[in-house]
Amino acid sequence: MTTMTVATFSAAQCCPQCGFDVGLPPLEEAQAALLVAQKQIVDLEAQVRLLNQKASSAVDRWADYEDELTQLRAELNSRNSQPQKQQQQPNQPFHSPTNSTAPTVSTPGPTPLQTPSASVASASPARSSFLSSTGAASRISALLTSRKSTPNLKPSPVSPPPQPTHLRQSSNPIPFSAEPEIPATPAGPSTDELLQALTREQALRREAEGKLSDTSREVEELSVSLFEQANEMVATERRARAKLEERVGMLEKRDMEKRRRLALLESAMERIDRVRSLLGVSGPDETGSGAREGVRALVRASV
Repeated sequence: MTTMTVATFSAAQCCPQCGFDVGLPPLEEAQAALLVAQKQIVDLEAQVRLLNQKASSAVDRWADYEDELTQLRAELNSRNSQPQKQQQQPNQPFHSPTNSTAPTVSTPGPTPLQTPSASVASASPARSSFLSSTGAASRISALLTSRKSTPNLKPSPVSPPPQPTHLRQSSNPIPFSAEPEIPATPAGPSTDELLQALTREQALRREAEGKLSDTSREVEELSVSLFEQANEMVATERRARAKLEERVGMLEKRDMEKRRRLALLESAMERIDRVRSLLGVSGPDETGSGAREGVRALVRASV
């Protein structure tokens, strides 16, 4: 009985066509290997999720760098526009203030001048229009000096009364400047400082752009390499899992075949016992040899 079962197991582990020994591991080891492979697959999936999170964080950093670059560009443009405005202000044309200053000279009302000549007294109505011209002050001063230089022409020299204050001020020639006085502007940064700040901002901008390009290139290379490695590992694990599942299926089939053969052997032994009981008592050699021959026949039929 024992020799028959051993022979059956040894025959089941060999190929029925060529007789090659497969040498598969037992069912427990195959199941343990399958569990290990499943655990590795779960670990790989966790690594893939972690890599996706890292890639998303790198994309967020990239967006922050772009926002910083736009802010630096806006600051650079604002600093570039300030020197241009300062250069345009001195080049603006200035209007002559003769029309605005002339009325200020003639604002006081005309007063009659107490002089012997009637021409000076009669000139008071037209004095405002006379003073409004640009050469009015110089003409008045020339007229007064000429009258002082010829006192003998008068029959009775009479000293002229003192002129009012506003006429004295109007008699003096008012100097008109070609350019008005520019109000003092608050001291701002000089051109050299602006140029230095501009060069510094340009250097910072170039440095930030270089860092951004390096970071984006590293992120792309890292993501590509990580995805390739993850795909390779997943593919290898899937192939190993398929092989293990195939082996487990084969072992299960063989186990079922062995159980079926054991059931056949048990049924054969029961038949032998029934045959013995039907034949009655006989010699031990004859009954033993007959039982062996019956078992061999059943084994041959099952194989």
